[in-house]
Amino acid sequence: MLKKWLQESDYTVVFTGAGMSTESGLPDFRSSNQGMWKKKDPSKIASTKALNENVHEFIAFYRERVLGVKEYKPHKGHFILADWEKQKIVKHIITQNVDGFHQQAGSQQVAELHGTLQKLHCQSCGKEYSSEEYIHQEYYCTCGGVLRPSIVLFGESLPEKAFQTAYEEATKAELFVVLGSSLSVTPANQFPLIAKENGAKLVIVNMEKTDFDMYADEVIQDKKIGELLVELDQKNH
Repeated sequence: MLKKWLQESDYTVVFTGAGMSTESGLPDFRSSNQGMWKKKDPSKIASTKALNENVHEFIAFYRERVLGVKEYKPHKGHFILADWEKQKIVKHIITQNVDGFHQQAGSQQVAELHGTLQKLHCQSCGKEYSSEEYIHQEYYCTCGGVLRPSIVLFGESLPEKAFQTAYEEATKAELFVVLGSSLSVTPANQFPLIAKENGAKLVIVNMEKTDFDMYADEVIQDKKIGELLVELDQKNH
């Protein structure tokens, strides 16, 4: 059905989660078998409190994550979505991922709900920097403030602009496709429901069940995202 709905829809919005990134080889830092959170309590290390009170540990942790993202690249699925945007098949991407792979692959219309590891900004004055600063072990702004990744930390609200864009796109969607999200993180997981309430067809592609499967018009659990997008792309030509 997804292939048919993609062809029929005049306004398709794609929502991506960790499963989109793990196919690039990037570890899912929330998953239970991944070492990063096993060793650290995320609420203590990836929080505004840690940034203010334990800045050295905070920087060491995020430098590791920035370096980790640099080791990986977008996969074929990211490039297909970027191509679909050019062809007007996809209007917008809403993502929970912070790796910046959608933009690296060429997507322009991306709402990053949880920010990005590709940029840093000064906690004091807000000046923006590239994440290359962390790689070169530069951690302070010219004003003396601490450079932090431009992502949403525990204890922070989602970026207003990205949230508003995601809300507007969800209300406009005729087809809303979830790729690789467990839909367990609020408030991001509300967008599929908002789309559905506004009349969109909802398709959930995820290796495991989600609490939202009952609302979906189609659930796909037996295919990797990259493979599915390649199949759909071949059928589109």
